[in-house]
Amino acid sequence: MSHKSPHSNQLDDRIAAQLAPLLPAGSKLLLGLSGGMDSVVLLHALHRLAPKLGYTLSAMHVHHGISPNADAWARFCTELCERYAIQLEIKHVDIAPLKDAHGIEASARKLRHAAFAESVCRYVALAHHADDQAETLMLQLLRGAGLRGVSAMPLVREQGSQLLLRPLLACGRTTLLAYAQQHALQWIEDESNADELYPRNFLRHRLFPVLEERFPAWRDTLGRSAQHFAEAAGMLEEVALADGAGEPLLAVAKLDALSPARGRNLLRHFLHLQGAPMPQEAQLDDMLRQLRSARDNADICVNFGEWQVRRYRGHIHVMRALTAFDPALRVDWQGEAALYWPPLQREVHFTAAVGSGVSRDRLSQGQVSLRLRNGGETLRPQPLAARRSMKNLLQEHGVPPWQRERLPLLYCGDELACVVGVAVAAEFRAAEGEQSVMVA
Repeated sequence: MSHKSPHSNQLDDRIAAQLAPLLPAGSKLLLGLSGGMDSVVLLHALHRLAPKLGYTLSAMHVHHGISPNADAWARFCTELCERYAIQLEIKHVDIAPLKDAHGIEASARKLRHAAFAESVCRYVALAHHADDQAETLMLQLLRGAGLRGVSAMPLVREQGSQLLLRPLLACGRTTLLAYAQQHALQWIEDESNADELYPRNFLRHRLFPVLEERFPAWRDTLGRSAQHFAEAAGMLEEVALADGAGEPLLAVAKLDALSPARGRNLLRHFLHLQGAPMPQEAQLDDMLRQLRSARDNADICVNFGEWQVRRYRGHIHVMRALTAFDPALRVDWQGEAALYWPPLQREVHFTAAVGSGVSRDRLSQGQVSLRLRNGGETLRPQPLAARRSMKNLLQEHGVPPWQRERLPLLYCGDELACVVGVAVAAEFRAAEGEQSVMVA
């Protein structure tokens, strides 16, 4: 039996203390295994702790194909996991479509997280450590990032249905290296780690050794700063939510009632919650100025990257920039639960109902399809009502101008049955107790 040194016990105990409150007995834990020293150390420690903490450990290696040695790295991870009798999945990803827009490092990270998300494991362990935390903070400061950007990587982060766990965050690279040497572990060295054209490597090889001489506790102090930034960012998010950032549409009046700084905070968090990327500070200020100063009926559209911010009837809309569409587009419905509608870049959903929405009996009398406006369409929304022009109908229902030419119209044969999300034609409206379909 091998003798555990105090240093080995200390790292095991640290990891166990971090994970024990988070992993229910019988959990499935997936490790992101690159084959580098950090993830090899974590694999070794998690393998030893599995019987004590009662989880099942597996691993995933994401094959980016960037390095000429990528195949060798995958083989190394395969042999390592076979030695431990740990199930390994190798995911091949293609970085080419993303790297021009996001850069190699960010693209690789996006693809790794997308690969993890496909796993059935709820818990995903990552080998980020204290040096990674400090390096990330310094990079973000040099990029002029806001509080969210310079906030600490958390021990636990919810991403979709998964929890990302970083049990090594309190450990520095020297601690992990000592553990690896102690247990005679082998690992791979990514040749790109020596390339100082990558900003992270420049900091690691040039700046941090100098800091080490004068400020030996730099990892801990930068880590604490990141924690303070994270706390401040959390408080600003609470303020933004109280100001209305969590609503589907943001009222311009709420921005007008706030100080410039608080208005920027509200708009920033509103964009984030809508899934939009964060604009540059100058873009954000210009966006805020245009949204607040425009006339009520002004057609405001601010582009940033592949996204747009628009104003309509006193509210702010955030969306991906709309692309060109075929005005002759027609999509036939064959009973599917959803159809993709390219002009609005979203799905149209068909839900079974009784006595509300569109009559199934009427729809059975012709080919059902989604089409675009062609001009001159009218619709009677109620049995005794006059027919309404499409223009008046859409204005009455507050449909934003940029959506009006893109809205899907549901036809049965050549009869207009429904303007999706707006109104059902009286002739197609389901009677009480009748089988029907809701289209939205």
